[in-house]
Amino acid sequence: MARLTLRPHNHLFSSSPIHAHNQPFLSLYTIFPRHHHHHNLIKSRVKCSASGTERVRESKKLPPKNPIEDPKPQLPVPSSDSEIVSKETERGSEQNWPPWKNVPQRYKLIGATSLAFVICNMDKVNLSIAIIPMSHQFGWSSSVAGLVQSSFFWGYALSQLPGGWLSKIFGGRKVLEIGVFTWSFATALVPLLAGFMPGLIFSRILVGIGEGVSPSAATDLIARTIPVKERSRAVGFVFGGLSLGSVLGLLLAPPIIETFNWESVFYLFGLLGVGWFVGFQFLNKEEVSYEGNEISTSHKSENTTQEEMGNSLKEIPWKSFFQSSAVWAMIYTHFCGSWGHYTCLSWLPTYFSEALDLNLTEAAWVSILPPLASIVVTSLASQFADYLITNGVETTTVRKICQTIAFVSPAICMTLSSVDIGLPPWEIVGILTAGLALSSFALSGLYCTHQDISPEYASILLGLTNTVGAVPGIVGVALTGFLLDSTHSWTMSLFVPSIFFYVTGTVVWLAFASSEPQTFTKEDS
Repeated sequence: MARLTLRPHNHLFSSSPIHAHNQPFLSLYTIFPRHHHHHNLIKSRVKCSASGTERVRESKKLPPKNPIEDPKPQLPVPSSDSEIVSKETERGSEQNWPPWKNVPQRYKLIGATSLAFVICNMDKVNLSIAIIPMSHQFGWSSSVAGLVQSSFFWGYALSQLPGGWLSKIFGGRKVLEIGVFTWSFATALVPLLAGFMPGLIFSRILVGIGEGVSPSAATDLIARTIPVKERSRAVGFVFGGLSLGSVLGLLLAPPIIETFNWESVFYLFGLLGVGWFVGFQFLNKEEVSYEGNEISTSHKSENTTQEEMGNSLKEIPWKSFFQSSAVWAMIYTHFCGSWGHYTCLSWLPTYFSEALDLNLTEAAWVSILPPLASIVVTSLASQFADYLITNGVETTTVRKICQTIAFVSPAICMTLSSVDIGLPPWEIVGILTAGLALSSFALSGLYCTHQDISPEYASILLGLTNTVGAVPGIVGVALTGFLLDSTHSWTMSLFVPSIFFYVTGTVVWLAFASSEPQTFTKEDS
């Protein structure tokens, strides 16, 4: 580009590039107000220089300057190092706030799901504490109190398969949030309906329905978002929330009831669930960062017709499920594990109080120990399982190892507790706590197998096995009480049936369980 030079008589301007770009040309008129004979010459040269400068600005993508608004040269003011660091720090803090902003989407979903399961068991165990003052207030017998508590499992058992089916259609996220709102709202209804027995039973059935769809919804969510090498930890973290919920429920319910009244525990715990539901709506609904290769991520829209839903139910390969020995192994193993879990959850406080001569306060605190220890074991078991899989151990082998630990450990501990070898009460408490805590290895065994063999139908498979697994909550708890009245023996009523199911469940699991991906098709039925 040709260099333009302005040469007025006093030589105040030069052809320096700095002046060419930064010096405002309108100032020529103020510098030379009396040189009229140079006016035309300077004016033409200014126009030429201005047009040349504009072309330079356009070629270099510089912003145009308005000489009227900017009459004096503006030089950049250098910033100090501290100012630069301060600005970058502020910018970085904005990018990293809130703290979970940059956390991967799948981890946010897993964290929120685990929190939902914490609230789930808080609402499950609150009645086991509140039933004592409620029975005194309304004059309920033990049979009536047992009926109220068991009504939860009616809804829980009935909602397993529908929960899996709805999760398959609409996705686990939508089903989970509806389930949490349902059981939380029903929990808050308990004080209002306590004086009307049919209404009270209905509210507890509704709590069971809301909590019953949640395991299948969570299983669907995990299967669609978590890769297999992270799956044990994800399942352990989510379902481990149940143990934490039991601990928090047993710790918080008694002081709340003593400070206020038994009604308040239902209102407060119900409000927690509603708060979770509201907060969950703000969780990003974008696509998750991982999608399994075998998973169909498309869900039906909210406007799905009844005909489409009916067709989707017919498309489920039920017969193909029941032709799989691995599915039968999961069904029976789930039943066996639930027998030991539900009977101990319901009867251990009474066992600690009557058989070990602990007072009511001691029995209540001791009942917290198994779920508290389970939180630690769950974390260790999930990392152990994922470590083995990451290092090349077959998934089926890992699931068999974990489930065997989950069944053999409590069977051995119950055997030691039931045999009269002169152990003091606190040693028996420690043995039972260790056995029941180690049963949490099932979260890295049985509870991962549904996703392993079929991510697409994982929610339905868990709904299927969990339906059978809910039966001990209805039958086993009542049968334990009946056997206790008949034999007056804790060994025969509580421990022997549980040991039997733990041992036979282990045999069936080792013989038939598999985590190999299976193809369930309608054509096979």
